[in-house]
Amino acid sequence: MQSLIRAALAAFVFIAFTAAPMPSLAQVSIGVGVTIAPPPIPVYAQPPCSTPNYLWEPGYWAWGPGGYYWVPGTWVAAPSVGMLWTPGYWGWSSNAYHWHGGYWGRSVGFYGGVSYGFGYFGTGYVGGRWNGNAFRYNTAVTSINRTVIHNTYVDKTVIRNTSNHTSYNGGKGGIQAQPVKAEKAAPQDQHPPTTEQTTHEQTAAQDRNHLATVNHGHPTTTAVQHPYSATNRPPHYTPVTSADRQAAQSHVAAPQKAAPQKAAPQSQKPPR
Repeated sequence: MQSLIRAALAAFVFIAFTAAPMPSLAQVSIGVGVTIAPPPIPVYAQPPCSTPNYLWEPGYWAWGPGGYYWVPGTWVAAPSVGMLWTPGYWGWSSNAYHWHGGYWGRSVGFYGGVSYGFGYFGTGYVGGRWNGNAFRYNTAVTSINRTVIHNTYVDKTVIRNTSNHTSYNGGKGGIQAQPVKAEKAAPQDQHPPTTEQTTHEQTAAQDRNHLATVNHGHPTTTAVQHPYSATNRPPHYTPVTSADRQAAQSHVAAPQKAAPQKAAPQSQKPPR
């Protein structure tokens, strides 16, 4: 019985640390720390949305066995009506860069002040909004296929921050943004990335062409209309090599050791 309990606990820990990360108000990151900063966000064009109620997930730099790799921006289905996507971001803490995963919620939370473009200009999201059961697209900053999508509006007053392509918060040269009140409240009702999003990210991680060490921060495939899947693989797919993995390990930060705690002094009884 004890062995079964230990096995169940081990399985729970494995799933908890390999599942999609869930950020929190305390900005707890899950995964390895990296000693080098991610490359800047590349400039790219957004493919037009061709499916009503699909939302834009901006491209981002993730970390995998081969190091930093680009996850192309793509159109994804929300887990339910009314949900909005908060992108993940890299943040500097404990002498390393840590990833704070994206999530779904009723409002958009803090994503490090990173300007991902296409409605995600550092704070909130201005690329569209839900109107009942339908999503309306702001065509001032969002590309759509007008032959199939007609639920739109135009808001040209949005403030675009497209000059700064820095992809991380804090640290040397990082964005010095802090969450505002509304962003602090957003993660209270958060939902993890969908299976579609997770598969998209994992597929990009397996393609050597997406590695920053190979494309030098300028990936060939920056955005795709439909997420990667078993039937929609990256073009010119090339597996990550053992040499890529070995080189990446040199940039993984050593785990922080907790400082030893001093024993509390024992009280001295007065002599009788």
